[in-house]
Amino acid sequence: QDTKPYRHPVRENKMTCSDCHNAHGGPGDADLAKPSVNETCYTCHADKRGPYLWEHAPAAEDCLLCHTAHGSIHRDMLTRRQPQLCQSCHEPIGGVGARSRHARLALSYREPGEIDVGPDIGGLGISRLVLAEGCANCHTKVHGTNHPSGAKLMR
Repeated sequence: QDTKPYRHPVRENKMTCSDCHNAHGGPGDADLAKPSVNETCYTCHADKRGPYLWEHAPAAEDCLLCHTAHGSIHRDMLTRRQPQLCQSCHEPIGGVGARSRHARLALSYREPGEIDVGPDIGGLGISRLVLAEGCANCHTKVHGTNHPSGAKLMR
């Protein structure tokens, strides 16, 4: 954990291993202090607990489906970078076509440093999803939301 760029602040003495683990055994797997991974995570990350009107089921099931507990090379301690993490369960791009929101937003192309010009007909340019941008740029409430427009987990 100490060598990963995205990790819990153990090295900074803001937390210790015993914040999550019980050295003498615990009610959960891996000697967790709480009965489940999610309950252990919610000790510090209560804002992710819910309940939510619009819930992203994997987040409620197990935090480790998307996050690594002991550090990662990916932002937010994710197991993979976006959009590959999202696309491991979701279709890579829903509803591709001239009228599709994703055709304009997720698939718009641009030359480096230039403005978006819409879907690239000739195959030139760079997809925004490939340029270190991802699904969470628009789908900001990936754990869940109570917002009226939250069916697509949008802000």
